[in-house]
Amino acid sequence: MAELSMGIGKKKKRTWKRIGTTIGALIGIVIVAVAGSYIHHKVKLNQEARLFQPLGRMVAVDGHQMSVYTEGSGPATLVFLAGGGTVSPILDFRSLYSRLSDAYRVAVVERVGYGFSEAADVPRDLDTVLEETRGALRAAGEKGPYILFPHSMSGLEALYWAQKYPEEVSGIVGLDPAVPGAYADAKIPNKLLLELFSFGAKTGITRFIPALVQGEPAHEAGTLTAHDKEIYKAVYYRRTETRPMITEIESVKDNARQVNERPLPQVPMLFFTSNGKGTGIDTADWQHYQIEFLTHVNDSEQVVLDCGHYVQDFKYEQIARESKAFIEHLMAGSDASESDEV
Repeated sequence: MAELSMGIGKKKKRTWKRIGTTIGALIGIVIVAVAGSYIHHKVKLNQEARLFQPLGRMVAVDGHQMSVYTEGSGPATLVFLAGGGTVSPILDFRSLYSRLSDAYRVAVVERVGYGFSEAADVPRDLDTVLEETRGALRAAGEKGPYILFPHSMSGLEALYWAQKYPEEVSGIVGLDPAVPGAYADAKIPNKLLLELFSFGAKTGITRFIPALVQGEPAHEAGTLTAHDKEIYKAVYYRRTETRPMITEIESVKDNARQVNERPLPQVPMLFFTSNGKGTGIDTADWQHYQIEFLTHVNDSEQVVLDCGHYVQDFKYEQIARESKAFIEHLMAGSDASESDEV
């Protein structure tokens, strides 16, 4: 009996040893694979350096560099604000603003951690984000008042801007903007998953899944040239789930509450609303948030579009056409007001 017990014990030890060896081998394979991916990533980054050259102007704001792109001229300045996680705002908005810059001044501010801006590890509360945007525009020589074109999460920044500095905002054209109500019951993405995706981007693992970048709305739709898409890829592999992007997500509910606690800004608003695809919220609920919000804005209009969340990449021609009509109406009203004052 003792010999049988000893035999079973030895068998268990051999089994556990084999399991340990297998696990160790698997861990070793993963480490080697990640190391190989990282080396490959670094080589590719060096090769792509010629593509990662600022498309706009780099300005210093609070000790870090921010990218500001401008083009066109006209009686109004349109400021484009990107949604959360949009790796290349300048290229993402290009299909739309290129159809507006023939009549107006256009400015795209790339937030910290986006596009060609530095990926500084700084707070992402609304006050910090807004002051960075305003500071970047001043440093680039731009002057308000502005007509804001916020996409998605930056809807909060646009609303807060109009609340805090109403003299600087003459109107808001929302590109499927998120309003405070949308975050009341929203589930924040799992931080572990965000960190894993960020790790995959930093180590170059995402390069082995080309569908990720090819499936980006600005890449698969819109009017980007082949060269633009090469630049987009170079930016994508440097600006996916950066630290500021993750911090923004962690701060978004507090930011929404901050906007909600202030009086609703009464500036003219035009919202282009998507079918909700890409937001994680079903169509009826997503559209309801914007409809409900606009019922409390005196001079407001909503256009519902049958397309995904990145409306600027899917319906740029319609948005440009209706935005021009909105802006002309806005400016005509402003001129009439000035005449009445005189």
